[in-house]
Amino acid sequence: MFGKRPFSLQRRKLFSRTLGVGITSAAALGMAEGASPAAAAGPGEKAAYPESLSLAALRDYRTAKSSSYDRTGGNADARKVEPGASITVLESEGPGSIGHIWFTINSPDRWHLKNLVLRMFWDGEAEPSVEAPIGDFFGLNLGTYFTYQSALLSVAPIKALNCYFPMPFRKSARITVTNEGGAEVRSLYWNIDYHLLGELPPDLGYFHAQYRQAAPCPGWETAEKYNLTGKNNYVFMEAEGRGHLMGVTQGILLNQNGWWGEGDDMLFIDGSARPVTNGTGSEDYYNGAWGFGGQAFDYELIGAPYVVNPFAIGGEWCLYRWHLDSLPVFQKSIRATIEHGTGNNRSDNFYTAAYWYQTEPHMKFPALPPAAARVPKVFAVPEGAAQPNPNGQ
Repeated sequence: MFGKRPFSLQRRKLFSRTLGVGITSAAALGMAEGASPAAAAGPGEKAAYPESLSLAALRDYRTAKSSSYDRTGGNADARKVEPGASITVLESEGPGSIGHIWFTINSPDRWHLKNLVLRMFWDGEAEPSVEAPIGDFFGLNLGTYFTYQSALLSVAPIKALNCYFPMPFRKSARITVTNEGGAEVRSLYWNIDYHLLGELPPDLGYFHAQYRQAAPCPGWETAEKYNLTGKNNYVFMEAEGRGHLMGVTQGILLNQNGWWGEGDDMLFIDGSARPVTNGTGSEDYYNGAWGFGGQAFDYELIGAPYVVNPFAIGGEWCLYRWHLDSLPVFQKSIRATIEHGTGNNRSDNFYTAAYWYQTEPHMKFPALPPAAARVPKVFAVPEGAAQPNPNGQ
């Protein structure tokens, strides 16, 4: 079980940064677990504290929360959201940083995870830095609930959406939820935990998340025998400025029989014409192997927690990959892509959210597809129309 796994050094560091802790890591100084911190200090140097003391460090920030609690003191702790309406779930002046976001939703709309749109605005900006259907933002990319746990997102029983990305802001933060569906949301609950600070370090980027889709990917039209330039690849995200990619969540709806993978991930950084990094296949990008054996799994940094009818038309997959092990860094720009099948020869539906930090201002996002177009639908590719193998075999 996930909860019984060791709390890794990487995750301890992540949570220490999230909590605003400034204690030097013993491991970072090459100290063995349990070693005396004084042993790592040279003559006249201040001894480093062990990592285990980080949670005991005293903080100076002010604790804050935005929630849907009943202002009368009763138990009517939710808000209704009518079709076409927006609700502001957080509005705060900074400097500050959001540490945790939680939602749960009661709606008669089968597709409310696709029809509710989450947006976040930092420092009074007119264009959102985060724009995604609420389900996609939390890794439920096919509009269906399932439970999983990862280092940065999780869905707990039942229908509890959690996000643990740190989200710093200097002047202000505003988060909204818009109902683009045709039915009333009967109950929208939220808790957003954040803290207010005296100032923020100058080298902190702003959190961004962007939704994209291809339904279907134009595989049979755009297949290439050899793909060295990323031509016709599916694009997770594009950005200009300085920053780093945190990872992606992806939903796949199969329009063809067989294995949807074998598409290489390719990153184009700072205007490169060729990929700066080139992977070896889709399941490899998500750090699995051999088509995952058609099995579901969820770990801290990688997962395919939702797998239904995995190798047939109508099959469904949801996956995630966090790059905490080695963040892809860009100084000027980035374009994160992946092939849809070998040489882009498959026509499955892709639905993704990409997450990153960067300087502001950011590139304007592509227009969000209309609500009806975001609902997953199968576009079956007949057996006789299956794409030829781009390698001619």
